[in-house]
Amino acid sequence: PPISPVAGPIEVVSPPTDGRASVRIVITPEEPVFAGHYPDFPIFPGVCVLECAHQGARVTAPEPVELIAVDSARFSGAVYPGDTLVIDLTWRRTEDGWQCRAAAATGNGPAASIRLRFATTDGGAR
Repeated sequence: PPISPVAGPIEVVSPPTDGRASVRIVITPEEPVFAGHYPDFPIFPGVCVLECAHQGARVTAPEPVELIAVDSARFSGAVYPGDTLVIDLTWRRTEDGWQCRAAAATGNGPAASIRLRFATTDGGAR
């Protein structure tokens, strides 16, 4: 299995339908990245928000895929311990695979907008 800096499990809230899906993850204070990331005022690192979007994309992909690029990532709000991160995913078939747009938010509002590009695989290990 892939190695990830995020310990919490991704939960599918809305299974893929018509190219759309939704996932969530509870960002617990026990996430390992909080140990050294602003100890007096912990913030979930942007790279971990990106990883949550990647994990959510993997579990909702229309077919077996492999990440080949992060086309864009725009972070618009902080994610704190105790937040629930909800990620709405939109899949679109492209000439060479798939594009997944991810809109991440917490109860405090938008957290990130991410665009990922995937290649299809032969169904082997992802």
